[in-house]
Amino acid sequence: MNITFYGVRGSTPVSGEDFIILGGHTSCVYVCSEKGDSLILDSGTGIVALGKKLMKTSDDINILLTHNHWDHIQGFPYFLPIYQKDRAISIVAGNVDFDDKDAILTQMSGSTHPVKYQDLPSNIQLNTELSKQKSFSLASFEITTQPLSHPDGGTAYCLYADNQKVAYVTDNELSPIKPAITSWQAWLEFIEQADVLIHDAQYLETDMPLKQGWGHSTVEQVIELALQAKVKRLYFISHDPERSDQELITLEATLRAQYQDQLVIEFAREGTQVELSNIL
Repeated sequence: MNITFYGVRGSTPVSGEDFIILGGHTSCVYVCSEKGDSLILDSGTGIVALGKKLMKTSDDINILLTHNHWDHIQGFPYFLPIYQKDRAISIVAGNVDFDDKDAILTQMSGSTHPVKYQDLPSNIQLNTELSKQKSFSLASFEITTQPLSHPDGGTAYCLYADNQKVAYVTDNELSPIKPAITSWQAWLEFIEQADVLIHDAQYLETDMPLKQGWGHSTVEQVIELALQAKVKRLYFISHDPERSDQELITLEATLRAQYQDQLVIEFAREGTQVELSNIL
């Protein structure tokens, strides 16, 4: 598989000189298999740049949503392929707690957007049932699911293709105030020996306890999870919009030195491409 990061920030997009290196767009990750099939993970503002690339192709588009918070769907109205006549676009909605599982579409309604989703010329199919299943197939990918510990619910995914495993777990609170929807042990089993783990780590231990219950994990918690699960490579995503590039780069260097013999650690950057065959 090949992975490209198009959006790596959490909560809100940011811009300016402090956010040029890692990037300021919200969650969107593009995964391709050796067979040429692809999946888009989340539809934050990062999907806008990806849409420009996909306009040059006629391939079917598959989007997996973790949940409906704005930083995971707000790029969709500006995703250019939705304006292509008859372009086939399949969306798997995350298993959220409310009935608005179609929020990625209905955000383009009423007074919130000038183009209404009912008027889009593309052929959009929204599936709200697949993410409730423990496993399903999509294109050449086998996919397993796990409920996120996050306000309003959501779904994490493990992707299997090319004899490789990619785990995408964002947004997720590993130590919530309320009883965890998915236990630590269940997470270990879910991500076990993943070739790549992409996990939310918006907070540091110094941010706690103020932000406990907000639905995100700390860097320290995720590293411990990754080590216990024996994953090969860890990419942090959902960077706090208040944390500058320099803060994250400095922290990354510290963590790499601390865990250099145990785990490969990266703070995901927009535009980074990861070819799994080159890192295994």
